[in-house]
Amino acid sequence: MKTELRVARSVSLTRSPVILRADLHKLGCSSTSLSAALRALIDKGLLVRIGTGIYAKAKPSVLSGKPIPVEPLEVLAPIALRKLGVMVQQARRYRDYNAGRTSQVPVGVVVNVGSRRITRRIGFNGKVVEYEHT
Repeated sequence: MKTELRVARSVSLTRSPVILRADLHKLGCSSTSLSAALRALIDKGLLVRIGTGIYAKAKPSVLSGKPIPVEPLEVLAPIALRKLGVMVQQARRYRDYNAGRTSQVPVGVVVNVGSRRITRRIGFNGKVVEYEHT
């Protein structure tokens, strides 16, 4: 079976909307063929790249028809970070707003990563995740 078909089947059987490149190494294919398969799936609109080695399942946009992630970045970023082994908590600005301590609506995607130093950039279509440290 071709690598692209194996990767596509593995992606479709995964329940998580986030797929790490490391998750697909278990298929036993070379790094080059895995890269080619992922590129083909991106070109077909089944996946979108949201970071280095991080992909999200995609669907066509209602407005433009271009592929977009099946979930918003606010949902995908914590899932991706948890898969990478980072303990994720709700950001302070979201906690304050939900508790009623402020009336300012939080804008943007912010994730509290504790004391971890994260340099990985996660984003899609100009929207990038910010990291908050405690």
